[in-house]
Amino acid sequence: MPRYMLIMRGTDETTAAMMATPFEEMLATTGRFNEELIKAGVLLAAEGLDDPGQGVVVDLGGESPVVTDGPYGETRELFGGFYLLEVASQQEAVEWAKRIPAFPGSSIEIRRVPGIEEFPQDNEWVAKERAWRESGASVTH
Repeated sequence: MPRYMLIMRGTDETTAAMMATPFEEMLATTGRFNEELIKAGVLLAAEGLDDPGQGVVVDLGGESPVVTDGPYGETRELFGGFYLLEVASQQEAVEWAKRIPAFPGSSIEIRRVPGIEEFPQDNEWVAKERAWRESGASVTH
């Protein structure tokens, strides 16, 4: 079944509104939505991101990488987190996205996540990644 990433995008204003919301209230609202996704059997992963002011950007546009502390550049749209869903179609992903508890001014970008089976299977790097995945290995933090 296809997988879709629902990328939550906010603005400086929506981030400020979120920070002004009591943490317990935000957890309850998001928790209820996550529970619906779990009960429907479509949730693969979901994560929110820390304050953009705590992040950095590594710009690879020049001769050598340049690291800039956040907040950085244009902040009209900030990537605030994501949901990874396994659903039958892009339209089903859209329907879930419409229900995400978000602040006015937020938007949700929806992108299909291609599976490894869609890449050339005779490529040595695809074969190595497939073997790594099949070994049950995972990246942990």
